Amino acid sequence: MLGILRQKVNSGGSPLLAFGQRIRPALSAWRGYSSAAKEMTVRDALNTALDEEMSADPKVFLMGEEVGEYQGAYKITKGLLDKYGPERVLDTPITEAGFTGIGVGAAYHGLKPVIEFMTFNFSMQAIDHIINSAAKSNYMSAGQMSVPIVFRGPNGAASGVGAQHSHCYAVWYASCPGLKVLAPYSSEDARGLLKAAIRDPDPVVFLENELLYGETFPVSAEVLDSSFCLPIGKAKLAAISLCFSIFISALTSALKIVYSQQIEKEGKDVTITAFSKMVGYALKAAEILAKDGISAEVINLRSIRPLDRNTINASVRKTNRLVTVEEGFPQHGVGAEICASVVEESFGYLDAPVERIAGADVPMPYAANLERLAVPQVEDIVRAAKRACYRSVSMAAAA
Repeated sequence: MLGILRQKVNSGGSPLLAFGQRIRPALSAWRGYSSAAKEMTVRDALNTALDEEMSADPKVFLMGEEVGEYQGAYKITKGLLDKYGPERVLDTPITEAGFTGIGVGAAYHGLKPVIEFMTFNFSMQAIDHIINSAAKSNYMSAGQMSVPIVFRGPNGAASGVGAQHSHCYAVWYASCPGLKVLAPYSSEDARGLLKAAIRDPDPVVFLENELLYGETFPVSAEVLDSSFCLPIGKAKLAAISLCFSIFISALTSALKIVYSQQIEKEGKDVTITAFSKMVGYALKAAEILAKDGISAEVINLRSIRPLDRNTINASVRKTNRLVTVEEGFPQHGVGAEICASVVEESFGYLDAPVERIAGADVPMPYAANLERLAVPQVEDIVRAAKRACYRSVSMAAAA
């Protein structure tokens, strides 16, 4: 009997297997996770997301410095002026306070502006409109006024652009009630989260990374669909595996649909949280750790506010260890908030002190050799994870 059942499962004749094959597309769409071999750059992911949302909703328009004729400083808005015209793709003077205020006013009246900052460092010129006008209006009007606006652009360290162009503003904006703060890593993240931001009724700060624009990632057919959208407030959904297990001891079979938690990579020994470019560093660190027998679970936060505390705490309760990674300053950072959440909700599960990896507590140096020292590196994450697991760090790794 068991042999016949095994043959049916292996040959595809099992009713359970047929059922699994039928529901796989639905599960694939549900998870919002890329599973195909097509590739797309982060730049193209953002561009197509803007294009499709502008096509779907005439209330969406773009505004910022050089977004039209020059097609964006990083070519994110390439082709959109020709397609939608100067009424919906507006070039502005170099006055962030001016065009941000106009954008917020347009949102008050039901339009959906997407404001591009050439770098989020320049958003400081418009901070009053972002915080006092956009973020607080819904509260101050007792819910009568929505502000559907997106503030987007490159955030954090780039390469040799100096302190005034290298600041990470994730925690600045994440500390403000009324804002939603997103930080994509992959092309899938960029496309799905930007669509979600544009469709959201509240102001969203969308933090991109200049060094990721040219990076290529695999995307699936569902990601390329114009209806694709990722949920705000949820960390990365890992792949869902559909597997059929034959329990020999019980002489029975069972269909098992295994839903991984909202993680980038599963593991059992230590949890590593990261966002934006640091996700890639965390994944590389996980590969190195695996060679030393340490199974690291990597969580791609995606959403900084709201923060997916449930996923983080669920992971820590499984691994019993935590390493947070960010490129911003260490004091009062995103990692500090995550550590506080874990201490408050999962302290009894911790087998080691929490570890925070962050940028150096200095303005970003201009010199390349000093710049590297000011930004977290893969080896920093590896060392922290080994400390959490009480493993010795080799001299080569420490160098």
